[in-house]
Amino acid sequence: MRFEGDRQSWDAPRPHANFARWLTDAGPLVTIAVANDMRKLALYFLAMFSLTTSAQEKVIRLYPGPAPGSEDWKQEERENRTNQWQTRVVYNVAQPTLTVFQAEPAKASGTAVVICPGGAFVALSIDSEGFEVARALTAKGVTCFVLKYRLVQCKTDDPTRELWTIGDLGKVVAPIVRLAMADGQTAIGYVRQHAQDYGVKPDRIGILGFSAGGTVTASVAYNYSAQTRPDFAAPIYLQYDWTIKSGGVPADAPPLFILAATDDPLGLAPHSLGLYRDWTTARKSAELHLFSKGGHGFGMRRQNLPTDRWVERFADWLEVQGLLQNPPSGR
Repeated sequence: MRFEGDRQSWDAPRPHANFARWLTDAGPLVTIAVANDMRKLALYFLAMFSLTTSAQEKVIRLYPGPAPGSEDWKQEERENRTNQWQTRVVYNVAQPTLTVFQAEPAKASGTAVVICPGGAFVALSIDSEGFEVARALTAKGVTCFVLKYRLVQCKTDDPTRELWTIGDLGKVVAPIVRLAMADGQTAIGYVRQHAQDYGVKPDRIGILGFSAGGTVTASVAYNYSAQTRPDFAAPIYLQYDWTIKSGGVPADAPPLFILAATDDPLGLAPHSLGLYRDWTTARKSAELHLFSKGGHGFGMRRQNLPTDRWVERFADWLEVQGLLQNPPSGR
């Protein structure tokens, strides 16, 4: 799918509805009678503060109606918090969204990144590979947009268990990868079209993704229009075999930051090497980090290993690219 600015539109922001380790173990208004009851007054202000805080993260639907290519999907997005991955996951995404985490104006660098959580295209590890990553990067001046992209439909309430029953996973996810890539392209197009609204520069918009989200990231780095081209891309422990590589490495390919762990139990470390080889063979810019230990799906999890600080290595790379420096006004 290609983004066409004059034919694409988005709904206004609306409230947020609340391949990591995939083969391993306010209703009606409330009237508060204050009178002389200071305790009720304090609780009231505390509740108002909580509502204001949660409202700071806007959620945007990528498409005004049913997502193109999946108009007949009927599944409803759901969450699971008790599963084999031991983290909150989102599944049955049929209406892609972006959750916005804006950098504080005093820290904002003008750089933005679309974040694609992983989960084998059956779920999204929304916290450790999504929201927590966004919070870490906004602290460094990067405005973040966490993408919920379309997924394989799950028929049970536990996608981490259902994954074991799928069979040929590559064959099942192949058509979904193309839809998810379209969501990634559309996300970049949205951010670029609305760059001024979020205080970002239209030539500083990248994409970062984990595992299956890394597949989405790499696919977008291979396939884009002028409006949807990422200015940088960062696939983290990606599944490269599923990546859509039509046309080969583009002539104006974005610079890549690639990272994984050598001891990935899914055997995906060579996938990062393959992407690095393809990019550098085409004489395009790429940086590769392979940790000796870390496994798969670490995201922002703490393991008391150097992988705990991968986001610092990413920030170092962004600094070298000039993407953490506030650009001169007017650029």
